[in-house]
Amino acid sequence: MSLPVHLVESLDGASPGTLVEVTGDEAHHAVAVRRLREGEQVVLTDGRGTSATGSVASTGKRVFSVTVESVAQEPRPEPAITVVQALPKGERGELAVEVLTEVGVDRIVPWAASRSVAVWKGERATKSHAKWQATAREAAKQSRRSWLPTVTPLASTADLAALVAEADLALVLHENATLPLGALVVPEAGRVVLVVGPEGGISPDELTVLADAGAHVVRLGAEVLRTSTAGVVAVAAVLARTSRWA
Repeated sequence: MSLPVHLVESLDGASPGTLVEVTGDEAHHAVAVRRLREGEQVVLTDGRGTSATGSVASTGKRVFSVTVESVAQEPRPEPAITVVQALPKGERGELAVEVLTEVGVDRIVPWAASRSVAVWKGERATKSHAKWQATAREAAKQSRRSWLPTVTPLASTADLAALVAEADLALVLHENATLPLGALVVPEAGRVVLVVGPEGGISPDELTVLADAGAHVVRLGAEVLRTSTAGVVAVAAVLARTSRWA
């Protein structure tokens, strides 16, 4: 059985025999909801590649401490995968973030595409972004990731053009594309950017902007996938051709 994973602000100075204290909401959920007990084995991670395994030494109302038994440092995965996710309607945004995090995406960029049904503005934008961040955090713990993915603020199409221009490989999923994703060589290092459009599809103007910035417009297959699942399928197809999944 896999050990439960908890996120901490820092593991600086952690070494076998040292004590690490976990506080706040993370500790409250572990103690009050999961019923964490003294002596239980857990894994702590800072979300930046460092993890520590140890046993719970003590628990409190919103705190618990762990006696460290071992510390591991995992290098940042290469190539780094960024997924630009057009805003879906309803709860499909959180679903997309959850599965993208589980599959190993390094950065998720919410995109206000012209045909997106959902709109992030004002207080709703703040709450929705926070919900995506929380979803990524919990999915990272569930999938036992040492590196926590970043969820950036809402991006415009102009922002995407700059992102695409800086990428080592940029792909835009489109059902009318003639170029199969499998025809392209995936780099073993650097950054791969994958753009997923909204339910209504990417507009011709947006497609032109992204292609002019250097993106390849590609298709996965004959089937048209939902925006909340297209990204994870495409990322799996990309990672299967890299040493990350070797």
